[in-house]
Amino acid sequence: MSRLLTAIIFLLGISSVYAAKVDTVEVYSASMKKKVKTVVVSPEKGTPKATLYLLHGYSGNYGNWVNKTPQIKNWVDQNEYLIVCPDGGYDSWYWDIEGTGDRYETFVSKELVSYIEQQYGAPADRTKRGITGLSMGGHGALYLAIRHQDVFANAGSTSGGVDIRPFPNNWSIKKRIGEYHDNQTAWNEHTVIELIHQIRPGNLKLFIDCGTEDFFFGVNNALHEKLTYMNVAHDYLTMPGKHDWNYWSKSIDFQMAFFNQCFQEKPAAK
Repeated sequence: MSRLLTAIIFLLGISSVYAAKVDTVEVYSASMKKKVKTVVVSPEKGTPKATLYLLHGYSGNYGNWVNKTPQIKNWVDQNEYLIVCPDGGYDSWYWDIEGTGDRYETFVSKELVSYIEQQYGAPADRTKRGITGLSMGGHGALYLAIRHQDVFANAGSTSGGVDIRPFPNNWSIKKRIGEYHDNQTAWNEHTVIELIHQIRPGNLKLFIDCGTEDFFFGVNNALHEKLTYMNVAHDYLTMPGKHDWNYWSKSIDFQMAFFNQCFQEKPAAK
């Protein structure tokens, strides 16, 4: 993690040259037939060099990240990439679920990406797209990245609910995919830890972190061990912390540093 730490120290040690712009826009979702509020943090000058989609957690909303961790504007200032924070609903888990009207997988991975690149001039290049988030959003980011590797090349999670099965009665999950004991196949298909076999070799750069006092710490360790066993390259960081904004206000700097490094890497010579 030394390169990440160096990047963070460098950023925090210099002042911003430009003030990042923060827009709240309403993006129409044809799949859900409604407008979805989205915060877009963009550099004041120049064309964005990349885009990071940043997802909120259960019961959160589109404004959480920019209000709780204002330092993300510094990353935009210094590194000239967009940060996009869509509203993912109170408890959508960023799934497309028949019968609920929710199509947040489709919205984020297709409709929102198209809107951002048309309206903000962000590069239409999977290597310049990243996605991460916290808790439900950490699960959502990895879930979407794995299922849409043609869209995203870089993905992360902080305090992510990366295996939902140990929590069969929590966070409205059973309302969406049924009771666990009657619908184990659906639960397996909607949990990140059971999808990693779909990652094509070398196709996703991954960064996962979790606080050691977090109730999701065990499932994040299990994901790390399974990724290691399956020889899927990834970075994994643990730090003291609970499932709260005290932790996320620190972990987001490591996440931002990771994605900035990904965006700056040049394609390998063919």
